[in-house]
Amino acid sequence: MINRKIKKEIKIGDISIGNNNPIAIQSMCNTRTKDVSSTVNQIKQLEKVGCNIVRVAVLDIEDAKAIKEIKKQISIPLVADIHFDYRLALESINSGIDKLRINPGNIGSIDKIKLVVEACKEKNIPIRIGVNLGSLDKEVEKQYGRTAEALVYSALKHVKILEDLNFYNIVISLKASDVLTTIEAYEIANEKFNYPLHVGITEAGTTFSGSIKSGIGIGHLIYNGIGDTIRVSLSDDPVKEIKVAKEILSTFN
Repeated sequence: MINRKIKKEIKIGDISIGNNNPIAIQSMCNTRTKDVSSTVNQIKQLEKVGCNIVRVAVLDIEDAKAIKEIKKQISIPLVADIHFDYRLALESINSGIDKLRINPGNIGSIDKIKLVVEACKEKNIPIRIGVNLGSLDKEVEKQYGRTAEALVYSALKHVKILEDLNFYNIVISLKASDVLTTIEAYEIANEKFNYPLHVGITEAGTTFSGSIKSGIGIGHLIYNGIGDTIRVSLSDDPVKEIKVAKEILSTFN
């Protein structure tokens, strides 16, 4: 019997994570988001094999605008993956995105962050703070090194920015390609945060090596009651990510 620590319930489109909700399975498209036809086709394949939530990269304004058309043709919640540019976040929100993956400390001034936060509040859109060991803030890395503590401290910094703006619709991930560092980071975060945890091993690798690393890392965390949504990261067809994720979860049923 796995006893998950109860986390705050967060709604992503029509899927809820946290609380006593089932662990949701995620994947990410490897298409160019502005290529609506290819992106929709891939998402429909993911839907067929049991994907609950799907993420797309938003690299420019055309990607952000494409979200509106993509949303019309799919039936699972859509997440926008955004780095640095608050305008892409605002355009994604305007296009009907269900969730943002963005680190508030990386998008500029507090005024820019406020614009994104207020838009998310208005439409009840959650923000996933996604901290990655490969792209740590220089100051954090200087103080803590490339460690689990650095991941947690970085997440705390980003969370504080949002909480100071009275925003609590938050999901957190703390990923590294190293399995043991990832496990340690999530174990610390599970005690420090009441927000749902998005669990995964970043850049896990090929289907063979990535499945093994994800099985060990995600499996260990799930067994210990940590994780509200998971993503297996493979350098392959995203459909394989869902199949591996389902196999990991079925081990505990």
